[in-house]
Amino acid sequence: MLPILEYERRMASGELNNDPDQRSALELLNELHKGLANYKPSKLGYLKSFFAGNRRPPKGIYIYGGVGRGKSMLMDLFFEQTPTKAKRRVHFHGFMQKVHEAMHRARKAGVEDAIKPVAQEIIQSTDLLCFDEMQINDITDAMIVGRLFEYLFDAGVVIVTTSNRPPEDLYKDGLNRSLFLPFIEMIKSHLTVYCLDSETDHRQNRLTDQQLYFQPLDETTDFAVTHLWQELSGGKSEPLVIKRKGRDVVIPEFNSGVGKASFSDLCAKPLGPGDYLAIAKALRALIITDIPKLSKANNNEAKRFVTLIDALYEAKVKLIASAAAEPEKLYTDGAGAFEFERTASRLREMQSADWDT
Repeated sequence: MLPILEYERRMASGELNNDPDQRSALELLNELHKGLANYKPSKLGYLKSFFAGNRRPPKGIYIYGGVGRGKSMLMDLFFEQTPTKAKRRVHFHGFMQKVHEAMHRARKAGVEDAIKPVAQEIIQSTDLLCFDEMQINDITDAMIVGRLFEYLFDAGVVIVTTSNRPPEDLYKDGLNRSLFLPFIEMIKSHLTVYCLDSETDHRQNRLTDQQLYFQPLDETTDFAVTHLWQELSGGKSEPLVIKRKGRDVVIPEFNSGVGKASFSDLCAKPLGPGDYLAIAKALRALIITDIPKLSKANNNEAKRFVTLIDALYEAKVKLIASAAAEPEKLYTDGAGAFEFERTASRLREMQSADWDT
């Protein structure tokens, strides 16, 4: 089924509301859907394929725009409907983590050019690669991604990706950014770039007038938080593993920029400010469950919680929480109770539906 037909079916059922800007993006996805109908990469490389008589790969798509405009939803809709069998849909951050791990294994095996075998493995198993939330923040990823994509494009792998940024803003102000500029031109050459500039923030609307802080910790709270998570994640998730100085910082459940973790996952482990900043950078929204009463008995966990909330607050990450008490009553006994008043105030402020706009 064409993506536009599935979009209209979901509109008719009340799952989606009509959005003209989304429809324009769907026109591009429809054309790519048709182009993929009988397409099979030769894996020979573009020039060899051309002279062997294989047709040119259909042009991929790069959709960018603000948070909540429906980029991930449209890409998922396209991915589900496309007839291509050898297809893969992955969050860009998670994809790059696995690339680093595969390159590490290749180096340990004595391979000099560690990117090449990683690229070949992807090429042999994938005809269509869909990335969610492409973003490049460090020099290592910037240097790897250019060569990796060159291999993929040359082999005819079709790429569809979403991002918050236009291609020219990727790795903006990064170290040695001049070395990254050819990759930007490569993206523009192989992908049709579309700005999804809808006036409607669909994800924000899901949380408008919604309760975001739940207490006490009981069955009613657990049911409400689980329901919100299902709404935001679509019932699909996987762990998000953030590499930090040789350690793994894990968000147990993650989908399309939204994470879910318990207080214990985030604050009972020896995590520091840098770890929490990395978490805030990787997420748009975070559900923290089972926040207990805080006191001198769990003072270390309380300190970490304060640092975590500061990081989320500064990064404007939407917070949903389940806790043993209201913010002002979470920490009433212990040396940090006075300092916690600011955290309680931030927890209150972050409950506002328009706080992160």
